[in-house]
Amino acid sequence: MAERNVGSSSSIGFLSMKSLFCLLSAALMVFVLSWFLLLSSDGRSRLIDHSLLPHSKQHSTFDNQNHIPNSPTHNAPPIAHQQPATLKVFMYDLPPEFHFEILYWKAEGKSVWPDIRSKVPEYPGGLNLQHSVAYWLTLDLLASSGQTAVRVRNSSEADVIFVPFFSSICFNRFSRLNPHQNTNRNRELQQKLVKYLTGQPEWQRSGGIDHIIVAHHPNSLLDARYQLWPAMFILSDFGRYPPTIANIDKDLIAPYKHIIKSYTNDSSTFDTRPILLFFQGAIYRKDGGFIRQEIFYLLQKEKDVHFAFGSVQKQGVSSATKGMRSSKFCLNIAGDTPSSNRLFDAIVSHCVPVIISDEIELPFEDVLDYSEFCVFVRMSDAIKENFLINFIRSIGKDEWTRKWKKLQEVKHYFDYRYPSVNGDAVQMIWSGVLKKVPVIKRRLHAARRFSRFEKPGRKYFSLPRNFTV
Repeated sequence: MAERNVGSSSSIGFLSMKSLFCLLSAALMVFVLSWFLLLSSDGRSRLIDHSLLPHSKQHSTFDNQNHIPNSPTHNAPPIAHQQPATLKVFMYDLPPEFHFEILYWKAEGKSVWPDIRSKVPEYPGGLNLQHSVAYWLTLDLLASSGQTAVRVRNSSEADVIFVPFFSSICFNRFSRLNPHQNTNRNRELQQKLVKYLTGQPEWQRSGGIDHIIVAHHPNSLLDARYQLWPAMFILSDFGRYPPTIANIDKDLIAPYKHIIKSYTNDSSTFDTRPILLFFQGAIYRKDGGFIRQEIFYLLQKEKDVHFAFGSVQKQGVSSATKGMRSSKFCLNIAGDTPSSNRLFDAIVSHCVPVIISDEIELPFEDVLDYSEFCVFVRMSDAIKENFLINFIRSIGKDEWTRKWKKLQEVKHYFDYRYPSVNGDAVQMIWSGVLKKVPVIKRRLHAARRFSRFEKPGRKYFSLPRNFTV
């Protein structure tokens, strides 16, 4: 009985294995047959997308027979991601009271601009010159030099819109309040500027995002900045601006116009410059400038250090010129604001700048490595007893000579000229603006997300929600 059961179980097991093998064979045949039908259905293999293969010229039969003319896959224009080589600038024909009339130029007839081919109106000298950035940029557009920036007459073709307002000289000349007046000419012109700009279709189209306004003097555009803040500001630093109104992402830092003339044919050496460390300027300053007097007390007894009060008056410029050209290092210490013209006077004098200003922003720093020709000292270290003087004395002849040579290589970047030349301050500023064109476009696109809900003729954006003074 047991043997019969064993035989019966063996037969059942054999039949089960045979049935399983038949099922698997049938499934495999169905699988192979289905793939054969699939591959032969349109005469080409769908296993490989030949369009993805390099240098493949094979096209789909489906694509050729069923081409859709307006298909986004086939006729969509390529998206240009490359940065243009030239900056296209539209400049407003602002009334002369905003620009050259401030320089006491008188317009003839209906003319808005001076004929710079015959005579260029001069900019006032002295300390006025250091913030003359708008003047040089305007001259370059009027001359249509066509180097980095090209003036266009149709604003719809422009990358940016330039506002030729000489805000710095306007502040210097018109900010004082005359007796029996409630306002001054500087404030009046700012109010007029806001009214003019916000009434223009170019401003209303973009909310001012693609506009460029120069406000290089820290106190220029003091009132209008809070209404025109969407524009790109060209500034000396951010010391008197809330970060939501001006910042390094949106705006551009431009160098001061140096007051001291550039040192040509400089044959000096480490040993022929007798002064170790030079500073001449206002010593007692408010805000962050308190550090100047602290450093003055620390260095006043050092025999090879010149640390004295000075100004542009009473031969101040000639005295500073002689002092800087006779010094190895020149101090650039924070004053009322993080920056000062002293840095650029030092650069063109080939006097290695010692920068003691933690919040300073430096022009063209995406191109220039300032550590190659400057020395940086933290403010907290500079006021430690003997730290600064010992640190400067530790810099040897070889290192100083390398920085001195580099100063001569880079100084042309800080020269404002008319006519402008390749690589000078004017062209470097336009290049900086050109690099920000993608940022401007991104901001414009983001601002249009809810444009259908905006009232037509919007004049300007309200202050940022996170605005802080």
